[in-house]
Amino acid sequence: MAYVIAIAGKGGTGKTSLAGLLVKLIKEKKLGSVLAVDADPNSNLAEVLGLELKETIGAILDRISGHPEMVPVGMPKDRFIEYQIQSAIQEDEGFDLLTMGRPEGPGCYCYVNNVLRNVMAKLIRDYDYVIIDNEAGLEHLSRRTTRSADVLLVISDATAVALRAASRISLLAKELEIKAKRKLILINRSDQEVDKVKELDLEYIGNIPLDNALAQLSLEGKSLLGLRDDAISVMALRKLGDRLWLKN
Repeated sequence: MAYVIAIAGKGGTGKTSLAGLLVKLIKEKKLGSVLAVDADPNSNLAEVLGLELKETIGAILDRISGHPEMVPVGMPKDRFIEYQIQSAIQEDEGFDLLTMGRPEGPGCYCYVNNVLRNVMAKLIRDYDYVIIDNEAGLEHLSRRTTRSADVLLVISDATAVALRAASRISLLAKELEIKAKRKLILINRSDQEVDKVKELDLEYIGNIPLDNALAQLSLEGKSLLGLRDDAISVMALRKLGDRLWLKN
């Protein structure tokens, strides 16, 4: 059974970049098989991981909805969708990627999230680690894209608005009874202590300082897997590995 890290946070706090760095760290340490899940309709994780996005769950559902004759006679529609999604997993050296994407039809979000949950329940049996990059804000929790995780990792920066968002995410996760063994908060792009973080119902694990090398790769649309081992962000996250329950 996979060790699941679900990443959440306000938009712009760098959660997708940190999801990519976690994949990089697990891959380089050879900790086991990794499935990266881009559960954000604004799909950017493939680019962060240096892949060209080829298929999404949203596109699969739109295609089948527009052409129901695709479903083989005698095969249940859900089983056919599940097969298509399994085929959509992109394989790369050291990790796989599954992308939710943005469904186009009206009322599709609930269905695409239901499909993602059902597929995820089966996929986590096949990997050692699953890293889920959820969409910004609270919508993924209110739709229960993430039902359970070993770690709910909330990414914030040092601003008051991002910390308030982190607090709301923690409260909503509790209200919706999202099962997380640990609820953590990590402060990104700052190397200074933030007093407000101690007031949150989240376990504070540390900071990732501003990394100009990471910012430059992001600006150029290049893979963060190309960051040097001595990059500021890589070294900082490596030190936090044990606190994220990554096995060294």
